[in-house]
Amino acid sequence: MKKRALITGITGQDGSYLAEFLLTKGYQVFGLTRRTSTSNYDRIKGIIDDIILIPGDLLDEHSLTNAIKEADPVEIYNLASQSFVPASWSQPVLTGEFTALGVTRMLEAIRLAKPDARFYQASSSEMFGKVVETPQTETTPFYPRSPYGVAKVYGHWITVNYRESYNLFAVSGILFNHESPRRGLEFVTRKITHAAARIKLKQQQKLSLGNLDAKRDWGYAPDYVAAMWLMLQQDQPQDFVIGTGQTWSVKDFARTAFEAIGLNWQEFVEVDKKLIRPAEVELLRANPQKAKKILNWQPATSFKQMVKIMVEADLKQERE
Repeated sequence: MKKRALITGITGQDGSYLAEFLLTKGYQVFGLTRRTSTSNYDRIKGIIDDIILIPGDLLDEHSLTNAIKEADPVEIYNLASQSFVPASWSQPVLTGEFTALGVTRMLEAIRLAKPDARFYQASSSEMFGKVVETPQTETTPFYPRSPYGVAKVYGHWITVNYRESYNLFAVSGILFNHESPRRGLEFVTRKITHAAARIKLKQQQKLSLGNLDAKRDWGYAPDYVAAMWLMLQQDQPQDFVIGTGQTWSVKDFARTAFEAIGLNWQEFVEVDKKLIRPAEVELLRANPQKAKKILNWQPATSFKQMVKIMVEADLKQERE
């Protein structure tokens, strides 16, 4: 019998890589998808025939219960959320519904329909926000600086509460920024690599960015989905910080991307004050020692390798 896994957010960056990873491990993979007028299956088009999609919505607990009954999974990965930080300022209530209360609906559905399933919650380094210590560990206090960060803190703590109150195997992975060619164009990393490719091909002249000094711990998404899986293979449920332990600025990212294609970033990048957030998160850096020790996990792809992979994928896409 194949192990069965259910992934919410399967059409997103992490969901699509996780689905591919689980297929290589011999799982039968189910994905929860929202019924929308336009289906966005670009990221899973290569595996669409190997997975089973189930309609459902984090705003509708009944649909989650039905999806769990249908999939009958041993593992459930909750990767769906409103995940774009700037959009959480323009849609703070919707962000709360999906990213905070959506987790509660999922946990309730598991408690009622499949309490022996193992549950992974996608927590976020944005929960640390205005950091009180650097680097950040599993015990660093949270100080979120956006509606998205606040909603993720709720999702994190409700997972802890269900684990401790109902004895569920429920864990949170506090993942630091992780990127790939499947990152949405609205994210600064992909915005940079996409623009660099277009500028190289003379399809674009300039790239406008906000705060060039914001620093992040950036890793490669396919490396990080392996950590999610490892968390659900442990004897005891516990939370983990996942990151590289290194920090790079937006400026570093731009420089590396343009260098990868033989251009000087300073000739093409300009700062647009309108792109700076109401409350900025200046510095995030993980201390992933617990994950290294217990999960035996560490990132396999360097910062430079990741940026190069992204730029080359964008070049290929723009040439087609």
